[in-house]
Amino acid sequence: MLEIKFIRKNLSIVKESLEKRGADTSILNQFEENDIIRKKLVLEIEELRNKRNIVSEEIAVKKRNKEDASQMIAEMKETSDKIKAIEKDLKDAEEKIENAVMAIPNIPHQSVPIGKDDSENVFLRKHGEPAKFEFEPLAHWDIGVNHKIFNFEKAAEITGARFPLYLGKGARLERALINFMLDLHTEKHGYTETLPPFIVNRNTLTGTGQLPKFEEDLFKIEGLDYFLIPTAEVPVTNILKNEIINEEDLPLYFTAFTPCFRKEAGSYGKDTRGLIRQHQFNKVELVKFCLPENSYDELEKLLNNAEEVLKLLELPYRIVTLCSGDLGFSSAKTYDIEVWMPAQDKYREISSCSNFEDFQSRRANIRYRKKGEKGTFFPHTLNGSGLAVGRTVAAILENCQDKDGNIIIPEKLRPYMNNMEKIEIEK
Repeated sequence: MLEIKFIRKNLSIVKESLEKRGADTSILNQFEENDIIRKKLVLEIEELRNKRNIVSEEIAVKKRNKEDASQMIAEMKETSDKIKAIEKDLKDAEEKIENAVMAIPNIPHQSVPIGKDDSENVFLRKHGEPAKFEFEPLAHWDIGVNHKIFNFEKAAEITGARFPLYLGKGARLERALINFMLDLHTEKHGYTETLPPFIVNRNTLTGTGQLPKFEEDLFKIEGLDYFLIPTAEVPVTNILKNEIINEEDLPLYFTAFTPCFRKEAGSYGKDTRGLIRQHQFNKVELVKFCLPENSYDELEKLLNNAEEVLKLLELPYRIVTLCSGDLGFSSAKTYDIEVWMPAQDKYREISSCSNFEDFQSRRANIRYRKKGEKGTFFPHTLNGSGLAVGRTVAAILENCQDKDGNIIIPEKLRPYMNNMEKIEIEK
């Protein structure tokens, strides 16, 4: 969240930020109106408390002199009742201010391009050229059915629409990718592997910014205030919730494989086939905590870490910078990595790498201490997918198919597939 003092002093900057995002600015009116009420109530309480203190001393003097103080005592009871009533109004105003602050998104970094939606994201660079097939490439869902490695119909029978069921070599391919990604990020990129809970509480989701705004996208556990995680960003970032870190211990890098669960509210009718937009999917996540002055260098490193997965798998991709209107609620700047999908004849998102600055660390009360200085400070947090596993499977199936219907396993992945060179179509 943004610091309340910052919002009070910079209402015009915050309003401009909301306008750049295409967000509703009325939340600032709620903040400002209740902040004015709060200031008025604070002054009233201070005046009444000061009056009560003065009269209390006078009452004490009267009692010592054995004089009648009953009228003054009655007046002070009325004053105390007024204070209690105003304190109740003050608490209500402060809660409304807090709710408004929690609903205000992060301020985009100055380098973020201004735009209304994803159509105005800015191309940064690309790696590799899309393969030219001498045949009509099949979509990954058709390949999966042909190879009997997916069964979406049975998954729908078991659970419902938009849940995957991998079989045989399909399940092996998913597992191979998870292990390949984790090994790369831990052994080469220096991340500490974690295996966090897949269910979290409301405070944890509030800490990373999913709540209160995005509750409709979450799967809630009936009868409990627990939720299935939408991404490993949530539990991994909260590993340091309410902690104070020493400056010399930063940066800290964590990675985790988890399943992710999303209702995908508002996306009905989009990507109803295949692995692109599922309610349940696997992902390897990268999370960083660093000093504020280093966070944008760390963002570039994070992006490089994620895109190296695609380089090693020899999958063509491109990088785009998200414009202000497509930026996530908590993010100050985001790069998307988009992998080429031949059957769809387009690039599709496979990772988002974001710098949240101190937006999440304030919400989750994550702090660090500088050597020789008093007080504590908020580190910057970053995260990115390294990568979304199901979408990587889809990209391999579509980019690595041959004219006979076989899937050529990327060379770097073969040690994780028992040195299998290709997944052959069953005759």
